[in-house]
Amino acid sequence: MEPPTPPAAAPLAELPAEPLLTPAYERDPAAAHARLRAAHGAVAPVELYGVKVWLVLGYPQTLEILRDARGVWSKRPDAWRAHAEGRLPADWPLLHVYAMETSLFRDGKDLNRLRAAWSAGLKPFQDRTRPSARALEQAALRHADDLITAITEHGGRTGTTDLAVQYARPLPLLVLHRLLGLPDDDNDELLLDMWRTLDAGPEAAESAARLRAAVAGACAARAAEPADDLPSAMLAAVPGLTADEVAREMLMLVGLLGDGTGALISATIAGALGAGDRDELSAAHLQETVNRAALNTPPMTNLTLRFARADTRVDGTLVAAGDPVLLSPAAAHTDPAFAGDRPPDAIYSSRAHLAWGAGAHACLGRELATTITVLAVERLLHRFTDLRLDVPGDELTWRVTPHLRSLAALPVRYELEAAPVRAQPAAEPAAARGPSPGRRFIRRLLRR
Repeated sequence: MEPPTPPAAAPLAELPAEPLLTPAYERDPAAAHARLRAAHGAVAPVELYGVKVWLVLGYPQTLEILRDARGVWSKRPDAWRAHAEGRLPADWPLLHVYAMETSLFRDGKDLNRLRAAWSAGLKPFQDRTRPSARALEQAALRHADDLITAITEHGGRTGTTDLAVQYARPLPLLVLHRLLGLPDDDNDELLLDMWRTLDAGPEAAESAARLRAAVAGACAARAAEPADDLPSAMLAAVPGLTADEVAREMLMLVGLLGDGTGALISATIAGALGAGDRDELSAAHLQETVNRAALNTPPMTNLTLRFARADTRVDGTLVAAGDPVLLSPAAAHTDPAFAGDRPPDAIYSSRAHLAWGAGAHACLGRELATTITVLAVERLLHRFTDLRLDVPGDELTWRVTPHLRSLAALPVRYELEAAPVRAQPAAEPAAARGPSPGRRFIRRLLRR
């Protein structure tokens, strides 16, 4: 007797799906993931601003899709059936993201060409034996000093501050400004444009337009006259790469390095201080503390969508050709298949986490992001003799987007060193550098 034919799975569009981005999810994504996993297994239908997508919650399923050994998955939006057929709402908030012509949404030869430029371009800035990497690190330390001085200059040796808004978020933008080779004139205005663009508030559209123009101009200039910056290194690495292509990649980097690294810095500080152990921030433990923060609080909570090239099953769920799939490193890290029976708030570590992705789209800038985070926290240790959370850890608030989760605020109490040492080469006195962009930037932020 033939086995019965299983009933056809209902199309994604016909399945009931609850919104992913709810207040409960913002407060405690691990609990939301656990509830969805209990109801649906490793794959759950959810709504993303009213558009239905498959959310992958399982660690082995997420890793398999990231590696894509069978070539089942595409990052190209034209592989998304609803997108290709014009069925997405015209006002869908993420539509502009998936219109970006960058390596984030490329496959095959197109992706490999741009990834080759990224790999070669980042190498001088990630290899800490190279002069470019050492110069960037010195700049990061100077910027960290400038920010600390700016936020503490009106008080005594003790006080309070918000290390997310006034330190963790601005610092990567200052480093990014130098890495991109943007002009120094009025650079605090460009930094504010980065900030406003990432905040996606009422000023975001105008700021994004100015930022695009500045980045395009800088990349065009580097095509004609190379310098010691990332656009120049990428243009030199791949013959035929255009300034326009590099400019689009640099705009993508503003979000990935700017917001992502800021989130990682905040998570690293909050995780250690929340555990009540300043020793976790010591130089001997710092690399592992950053790794633990990436595991427990991955800045990229959800990766950008992937699309099935053909009907395929993921842990028994039929994903039809053209369906969108949202991979969640945060959910994968709390999957019992990965985390065992540890509670979601347990402190543990693993090098097998997916915060940096895997496969063809794995993050090429993880060493740079980690280095900036390590330097940021090291500088806090140099400048403060005491640092502690000013609110209980469970009262911290979060900035949550479909892809990013970072601290909205990180209130701390501090005690300054009596005589801080500036991280600045003797050959480059402060007067020669002119007004500090970090100080101007943070002062303008505080006046907003």
